[in-house]
Amino acid sequence: MPLTLDGPRLKPASRAEQLVVLLHGYGAGGHDLIAIGSQWRSILPGAAFVAPNAPEPCPDAPGGRQWFRLTLREEAERWRGVNKAHPVLDAFLDAELARHGLNDSKLALVGFSQGAMLALHTGLRRAKPLAAVIGYSGLLVLPDGENDLSSPAATSIAPPILLVHGSEDDLIPAGALLLSAEKLAQAGIPCQWHLSIGVGHAIDGEGLMHGGLFLAKCFGLRPNLLKARA
Repeated sequence: MPLTLDGPRLKPASRAEQLVVLLHGYGAGGHDLIAIGSQWRSILPGAAFVAPNAPEPCPDAPGGRQWFRLTLREEAERWRGVNKAHPVLDAFLDAELARHGLNDSKLALVGFSQGAMLALHTGLRRAKPLAAVIGYSGLLVLPDGENDLSSPAATSIAPPILLVHGSEDDLIPAGALLLSAEKLAQAGIPCQWHLSIGVGHAIDGEGLMHGGLFLAKCFGLRPNLLKARA
């Protein structure tokens, strides 16, 4: 039986005009990220938010979930992991878009840590380009340091990308942001990035503000900045 995903949701007041999918980190759950939807509601009033729980229980965090195992914490393991999790997430995205009557141009992926790895991997491999991908405190996973994103087909469907990282992250060092941006640039895929000074492995208010405004721009919206900063 194929794996299916589910998790907490936030619905707009009327019919959804955009869909934002929030992917949690290793050992966490959808409840850890769904609150971001509430914080972005003033910027994205027509968006539906969903934070699916990863398909596997996490052995290192009782009650937590994982998108894929992290035992060796090396590139080869991460590469195997994102490829295993990708089709499960892809099917979930198709179902959620159908639920709201939307297409990929109205879809944004937002991930934190392990969820950011999967968001970048999936966002760069959908059949049609997404509206945006945001990776918080994560990294771009590639096979054994190689870049498999340089084909014309890959670059033609690349969505706008924002990478956000804390300068004091001791779990995934901030250098991962610059390395990921460099790998994307080598493939001809531009991205924006923001370094949150003094922040560890977390999302701070400034990073959330950058993310919300980035999504609004990618969705073609003009947010009320006074409400956004309230």
